[in-house]
Amino acid sequence: MRIAHFIQRYPPALGGSEAYCARLSRFLVNAGDHVSVFTSNAVALDAFWSRSGAVVPAAIGAEDGVKVRRYGLLRWPGRRYMLKPLSMIPHRLWQCLTLPCNPICPGMWRDAGRTDFSVELVHASAFPYAFPIICARRLARRLGVPFFLTPFLHLGDPADPADRTRRSYLSPPLTWLLREADFIFVQTPSERAAVLGLGIAAEKVVLQGLGVDPTECTGGDRQAARQMWGVAENDIVIGHLANLSREKGSTDLLIAFRELMERGVAAHLVLAGPAMPNFGAVWRTLEPSPRQRACIHRIGVLTDQQKRDFFAGIDIFALPSRSDSFGLVLLEAWANRKPVVAYRAGGIADLVHDEQDGLLAPCGAVVALAAALHRLCQSDTQRTNLGANGQARIDAEFRWPDKLELVRKTYQQALAFRNRSGAM
Repeated sequence: MRIAHFIQRYPPALGGSEAYCARLSRFLVNAGDHVSVFTSNAVALDAFWSRSGAVVPAAIGAEDGVKVRRYGLLRWPGRRYMLKPLSMIPHRLWQCLTLPCNPICPGMWRDAGRTDFSVELVHASAFPYAFPIICARRLARRLGVPFFLTPFLHLGDPADPADRTRRSYLSPPLTWLLREADFIFVQTPSERAAVLGLGIAAEKVVLQGLGVDPTECTGGDRQAARQMWGVAENDIVIGHLANLSREKGSTDLLIAFRELMERGVAAHLVLAGPAMPNFGAVWRTLEPSPRQRACIHRIGVLTDQQKRDFFAGIDIFALPSRSDSFGLVLLEAWANRKPVVAYRAGGIADLVHDEQDGLLAPCGAVVALAAALHRLCQSDTQRTNLGANGQARIDAEFRWPDKLELVRKTYQQALAFRNRSGAM
């Protein structure tokens, strides 16, 4: 098969949808398919709108057998503020092109209008970055080939009908893109229900789910990690790995951890990942005491080996995210036999089985989050049992080859149906 993938960023950029696109592309190439990735040249998310954001050269190259087309970004001062009113013009295609969060790449739009690409299908990700997706739709329509979409919907708090995250991810222009797709891959039952609730035909929606490769995240050095953090062997360590932000629950976790310390709980908090601006604002507002600061360790972006050591070194993994469509890092925690604590929100509400392989707190309930962390800090037995139950699910439910082969088979079935219909 000859496949075009469209994605807002591509490794070395860090992110769940970016890593998934690269993994799927490599899998298809190893299966004998030809894959071209159309993406921006952004490394950091803020590169979409800020000239100070990290980028790589705009170029065409081969990476692990995948042809990667990196397009330069259109950036200017005040870009987001200018696009906001423009994106309110009620024309869906125009709105998809002008959403303020977009990576705007004129070259990508230009190439998506060509008809000389030898492509049999087009597959795009991820919401809310509509610009690459609308480019993918443009190419698919020009060539008359199937258009696949993996939106990775962030559905927020299921108990809040007015949840802002859900409203954003199901806004009119993004909902229009869902309806324009020929096939949609979703990751959880809740995401499937949200898509079907828009009136989209069930036969267009494929429940996929994601996976984990334990060899990529296990086998770390617990002692080395704890020495690096200045943590004793018997100390309880809560770990958090994400783009540190309000959306990922990092700010709520800071507040919950302060509550633990005020209760006299002896624990450490290790925060891994790049810090977003709203996290820094909360960090400055909280003004942790010297004692609290000594127990909070910010270790930044991790290498592959550092990630293994991180999971080996912690005792509890916390991800009180309001925005995850699935939560791949939870699988990595389970692969390391670690219990998880999270908010009942988004795809995580489906993924974590409360009181079986982790503890769930109501979305935004910081006091309940602190109470769940307190429970696990106090009980070695419960930590062991929850972590073991999570690990047991990995081989049964979350194997990458199964998940990626489902995508490939769906591609093949769509092309076979198209060929039969064309021959009729």
